[in-house]
Amino acid sequence: MKTSIALIGFMATGKSTIGNALKIALGENYQFIETDQLIIEMAGKSIPRIFSEDGEEQFREYERLVCEKLSLLNRKIISCGGGLVLNNVNIENLKKNCHIVLLKATIEEIYRRAMKDGTESRPVINTSDPLSEIKKNLKIREQLYEKAAEVIIDTTNRSIAEIASEIINKTKVN
Repeated sequence: MKTSIALIGFMATGKSTIGNALKIALGENYQFIETDQLIIEMAGKSIPRIFSEDGEEQFREYERLVCEKLSLLNRKIISCGGGLVLNNVNIENLKKNCHIVLLKATIEEIYRRAMKDGTESRPVINTSDPLSEIKKNLKIREQLYEKAAEVIIDTTNRSIAEIASEIINKTKVN
């Protein structure tokens, strides 16, 4: 029986926010983990530095190693980096012990949320035209997200508590 939840989706769809809410709702038996934070710890540098100094290929290798480790753990709420679905091995590893939940939002909502946070921490959209990059990358990834997902939830204009409750109900974790 799967005891963990992996939240997938494009940047700014609410993975970290909802992940923290799930951790609170599910209690002390669960731990919240962000794949990007584990990658930062593994690499010893920030994600923008990994991309600029080592390249995206090395970042994706760190991501693969992190997913491999996470597949062995129980009672985790995992916020996955937006590009994690680009390598199907990551999804196959996570599916061993995780319910895969896709969080979606409209392009306009993603743009609004991402711009509020700033583009410096998001290498994929740190360009002169972030909206075009969002559209381009979302088009590439959308089918991969949907193929991987067991549960799909749109986070646009919904409360955090409502989304967390729906995830718990649909995955039946406790």
